[in-house]
Amino acid sequence: MVDWADAARRVEQWLLPAECLACQQRVVEQGEPLVCAACRVQWRALPEPSCRTCGEPSPLGLACRLCVGWPAGFGPVRSAVFLDARVRPLVHRFKYQGWPRLAGAFAARMAPLLAGVTDTDLVPIPLSAGRQRTRGYNQAEVLARALGALTGLPTHPERLRRTRETPTQTRLAPEARLANLADAFHAPPAERGVILVDDVFTTGATLVSAAGALLDAGASRVLAITFARAEPSLAGAAVRLRSAIHSFTTEEFP
Repeated sequence: MVDWADAARRVEQWLLPAECLACQQRVVEQGEPLVCAACRVQWRALPEPSCRTCGEPSPLGLACRLCVGWPAGFGPVRSAVFLDARVRPLVHRFKYQGWPRLAGAFAARMAPLLAGVTDTDLVPIPLSAGRQRTRGYNQAEVLARALGALTGLPTHPERLRRTRETPTQTRLAPEARLANLADAFHAPPAERGVILVDDVFTTGATLVSAAGALLDAGASRVLAITFARAEPSLAGAAVRLRSAIHSFTTEEFP
């Protein structure tokens, strides 16, 4: 018996072949991902060593200052890739330009970071009502549901809500971000552990504010995961310094 739906899909693929959103080349993989394998392999994973609490890379193994003052019971936070020139346009499309299907490719890179995690709820960072109306969806919730489909962890957006509209965080300094998000989230009482899900980690201010609300409501622990992470401003300098020191010592003391 002919599967007419499958036949129609194959004809559509032949007439309108899928293109990668990153390189615009034809996608020939099964499932037609929006980003081809050649582009996905160029996404840069975060290196080790990193902070055990916030996940910030520490090329020189120095003590982390980013998460000083974070609430007890929050962490670890992990991110799948760096928010570099290859990833940033895709995140922008996912977040602002109506491409929720990118969540599948993003979640596939995030899922291995949750290996072995059980009995925990995936809780997306909520948007304000106004921003959700403008975008048509909450990208963090779409990402959480895609991650849940891969890991088997339940998604429970009702465990966290945003209590007020906040100005955009984009141009704010780290201290201002924390002040901007003070008391911005509310969580109903619940003891089960939580994994906060968001698209991007910049300073961690949003995650810290949300984690505080969940911990105050009784959550036994709060972890977090994001697809991308902004590159540390001093990471490149640290790597160059380490290379220079290594080069100097090997030349002077072979």
